[in-house]
Amino acid sequence: MTNSTEQKNSDGSARIADGGRGGGGGMPRWLPRAMVLFLVLVGLFQLADWAFRQLIDLFVMLLVSFFLSLALEPAVDRMAARGVRRGVGTFLVFVAVGVATVGFLAALGTVLVDQVAKIAGDLPRLVDDLIGWVNRTFHQDLSLGELQQRLLKDSGTIESYVQQAADNVWGVSSTVIGGLFQAFTVGLFTFYFTAEGPRVRRTVCSLLPPAKQGEVLRAWEIALAKTGGYLYSRALLAVVSAAGHWVMFALLGLPYSAALAVWVGVMSQFVPTIGTYLAGAVPVLVALTVDPVDALWVLAFVVVYQQIENYLLQPRITARTVDVHPAVAFGAVIAGAALLGAVGALIAIPAAATLQGFVGTYVRRYEVATDPRIDRGEQRRARRELRREAARRLRRMVGGDGAEGREEEGSDSRTNV
Repeated sequence: MTNSTEQKNSDGSARIADGGRGGGGGMPRWLPRAMVLFLVLVGLFQLADWAFRQLIDLFVMLLVSFFLSLALEPAVDRMAARGVRRGVGTFLVFVAVGVATVGFLAALGTVLVDQVAKIAGDLPRLVDDLIGWVNRTFHQDLSLGELQQRLLKDSGTIESYVQQAADNVWGVSSTVIGGLFQAFTVGLFTFYFTAEGPRVRRTVCSLLPPAKQGEVLRAWEIALAKTGGYLYSRALLAVVSAAGHWVMFALLGLPYSAALAVWVGVMSQFVPTIGTYLAGAVPVLVALTVDPVDALWVLAFVVVYQQIENYLLQPRITARTVDVHPAVAFGAVIAGAALLGAVGALIAIPAAATLQGFVGTYVRRYEVATDPRIDRGEQRRARRELRREAARRLRRMVGGDGAEGREEEGSDSRTNV
C-alpha cells in the first residue's frame, strides 16, 4: 500500500516537472517570446510602411532628379574637360535648358492665345451658321434671341458654378504653389547630382567592397551614356524637324510658322507613338483657318517628312546611341504612367533606354541558326531571289549567245567578201 502511494506521488511529481519543462498540456517557455517578437516585427513593418508612404513624394523627386542629372552630366563633363568648373558648367546647362523650355511654352502660348482670340471673334458668325444648320436639318425655328433667353433663364445655375469655382481658387492656388515647390526641389537635387557627380559616385562606392565598386561604376557609366545619348539624339532630331517644318510653313504663309514648327519638333520626338499625330494635327487645324488647300499641303509634308526621318535621319543620328523601338517606348510610357503617373510617363523612355543598355551589356546573346519556324517567309523570299537570279543569268546567256552568233555571221560575211 505504501509502495503504491509513493509510486503515484512520484508519477505526479514527474508530470509536474515535465509540464514545467514544456511537456504535457502547459504553455512552452518560447511561446511568449515568439509572440512578443511577432508583435514587434508587425509594429516595425507598419512603421516602415507609414514612413515610406510619407516619403514617397521625396523618393519620386529623387528618382526624377537622378534621371535628369544623367541627361545633363555629359554636357557638364565636356565643359569640365575644357577647364570649366563643374558648378559653373551645371549652371550654364540649367540656363540653356530653362531658356529652351520657356521659349517652347511661350511659342505654344502665343499660338493658343491667338487661336482662342480668333475663335472668340468669329463666335457670333459661327453661332449663326450653327443655328441655320440646325434649323435646316431638323426643321426648327430657333433664333439667337431665344437662345439668349434660355441662357439667362439658367443664370442661377451658371452663378452657382461661378461661385463654386471661386471657392476652389484657394485649392488651385495651393496646388500651384505645391507644384512650384516640387519643381524647385527637383531642380535643387538635379543641380547637386550633376555638379557633384564624381563625389556622389565616390560616396556610393565607399559603401561597397572593392570587388563590387567596378560593377557599380560600369552600370553608372552605361546609364549615363544611354540616357544622355538618347535624349541628345532626340533633341537633335527635334531641331532638324523644327527647321524643316518651319521652312515649309513659312513658304505656305501660315501664321506663327516658327511656333508651329517648334511644336512639331518637340512633340514628334519626345512623345512616343502618338506624338507625331498630335504634332501634325495642330498645324493642319491652323492651316484650315487660312486655306483648306494649305492644310492638305501641310498634311502631305508631315507624312513625307516622317518617312524621311524614319528611314534616313533617325538611323544615322541614333547609330551611336540606343534606339528604343516605338512599341517598347509606348509600353514603357504606359507602365510608367501606371506606376508614377505623369512623372513616370516622363522618365519612362530614359529608363527603358537605360534598361536596354544593361540588357545589351550584361545579358549574353547566342547566334540563332536558320530555321523556317522563326521566319516562315524567309525561305520563300530566298527561293524567289534564286529564281530571279537564275532568270537574269538565263537572259544574259541567251543574249550573249545571240550576240556571239551575230558576231560570227558578220565575220563570215567579211571573209567571203
